[in-house]
Amino acid sequence: MEVSSAKQYEAGSYDVIVVGAGHAGSEAALAAARMGNRTLLVTISLEMVAFMPCNPSLGGPAKGIVVREIDALGGQMGKNIDQTYVQMRMLNTGKGPAVRALRAQADKHAYHRQMKLTIEQEPNLTLRQATVDDLIVEDGVCCGVITNTGARYRAKAVVLTVGTAARGKIIIGELQYESGPNNSKAAVKLSEALERLGFELERFKTGTPPRVNGNTIDYAATEEQPGDETPHHFSFDTPDSAYLPVKDQLSCWLTYTNPAVHDLIRANLDRAPMFSGLIEGVGPRYCPSIEDKVVRFADKDRHQLFLEPEGRDTDEYYVDGLSTSFPEEIQQQLLHQIKGLEHVEMMRPGYAIEYDVVAPHQLHPTLETKLIKNLYTAGQTNGTSGYEEAAGQGLIAGINAGRRALGLAPFVLKRSDAYIGVMIDDLVTKGTKEPYRLLTSRAEYRLILRHDNADLRLMAMGHALGLVSDERLAAMEAKKATVAAEIKRLATVRLKPGSAADEFIQAHGDHALKDSLTAAALLKRPYVSYDQLLEFIPVPATPLDRQAKEQVEIQLKYEGYIKKEEVKVNRLKRMEAKKIPANIDYDQIDGLATEGRQKLAKIRPETLAQASRISGVNPADLAILSVYIQHH
Repeated sequence: MEVSSAKQYEAGSYDVIVVGAGHAGSEAALAAARMGNRTLLVTISLEMVAFMPCNPSLGGPAKGIVVREIDALGGQMGKNIDQTYVQMRMLNTGKGPAVRALRAQADKHAYHRQMKLTIEQEPNLTLRQATVDDLIVEDGVCCGVITNTGARYRAKAVVLTVGTAARGKIIIGELQYESGPNNSKAAVKLSEALERLGFELERFKTGTPPRVNGNTIDYAATEEQPGDETPHHFSFDTPDSAYLPVKDQLSCWLTYTNPAVHDLIRANLDRAPMFSGLIEGVGPRYCPSIEDKVVRFADKDRHQLFLEPEGRDTDEYYVDGLSTSFPEEIQQQLLHQIKGLEHVEMMRPGYAIEYDVVAPHQLHPTLETKLIKNLYTAGQTNGTSGYEEAAGQGLIAGINAGRRALGLAPFVLKRSDAYIGVMIDDLVTKGTKEPYRLLTSRAEYRLILRHDNADLRLMAMGHALGLVSDERLAAMEAKKATVAAEIKRLATVRLKPGSAADEFIQAHGDHALKDSLTAAALLKRPYVSYDQLLEFIPVPATPLDRQAKEQVEIQLKYEGYIKKEEVKVNRLKRMEAKKIPANIDYDQIDGLATEGRQKLAKIRPETLAQASRISGVNPADLAILSVYIQHH
């Protein structure tokens, strides 16, 4: 079949163009449009807007906090999942507040429809189906895109969020074919255009498990995992009254692999593309395929599998933990060896997908490319894995593209501001050799970057950007004032020896009070909750809501640790203030170690703090660089 090209035509001008409408592209386009920019969102298929081609869920450790941060800054993901979830659970409730994580099971089709409708109804935003084949670049500045239909769209800034469609290739056993996620079209020409422009592209891989018919699962042989009774939300705007009772939520179901499954995998490794050499892309460390798990953790005789509903209007279930690229027939045999799935019908096989990534050391912290001005990239295109990581980057790229179009200064989140700041700094400073996933361990300031305080950290920034309304900001400020007033009050209320509070203290194995104790000091003890404290002291004039109570409790219980982190943050801010000139020539600086010189020249950090985080740059290099900056 002969392939012909469309004749090109001038199709109009926009302030911002976003390419790809996945989780990154949706946030980027909405942010740019809401800031007052005429925005065009171009995507290969309108059926794939904010689609979940892998796990039908959002949140979890670190990632759930990112969704809260997106919401606090004025993004859409939190609101969208609050309208379309089928189950909510708070994870790590037995641990400290720094690692607590909200996770929602999504109705993936409702999630897509709701986000598409939000985009369609946004006044400054135009949604268009087409494949972007090329960029319009003049004198090193990106000023538009060219689609497969011949349309030439002009813009002041362009954001690429192409994801796994970038020269995507699906692999199932010996079968390989060109494809984007979920059998959508691949974007081949755009990758070729980026290479022509001089970008360094890497090849990554990710995978997905088979989907099975829920009517053929033996649920009695599995363990039910219901949602939580306590109301939870990702958006700070969602009221507790909107929370679904557990009886209206859909359960997940837990089962396990077993030695028979593992034996079958080992016997067929010659047909696993990961081990036969068919897959060249680097896979995600924290989301390995089942064949990888069995080989790497040979001592484990079972691995958890969660059977997750894909939505209310479908019986498809996602087999979480069984990501694989084995041939279809072996996938069916594996499923039938698993407890509860002995007679299950596989509806879609799992697959691996290889795709192109823009090596992220080629980006500024604004997510603008260093090579081409006014061109931004976000999402899996930058080497991350996960919907939440993509959406967080999309929001920042959209904000910065929008601000560039409006002639405003760029916006950058620091590592001490948000997990989004940690992620972007990791990408642009350290790069990544595998799909990057956010983990709480990547953040130095975990106790400051919590799930519960994302609004207190970021909402004022969102308001200054024009993405958060006056009403939202006022509600956050009122909450902040309520919490501060209650903490102040608790420091003045005293509990006397021999009181009911003293008896409560002794009942918990503590010594009797010798002197009076403030209510604030009692609340700092691990066995006392705020509601228990109110049994011994007068209630505040205006009772606190659940979120304000939680703030009072966390801020008092962890006060000492939080203050220590704040000291570290202030030290970091002083280093962040030491800017490195953009045109610095590292060859002119005497005394730098060879590796340090090479790394600094490649990554070109913008501050001394960023330079300090580059692997291979030692403290002596930093001292020399600091002196050089002061004198030049």
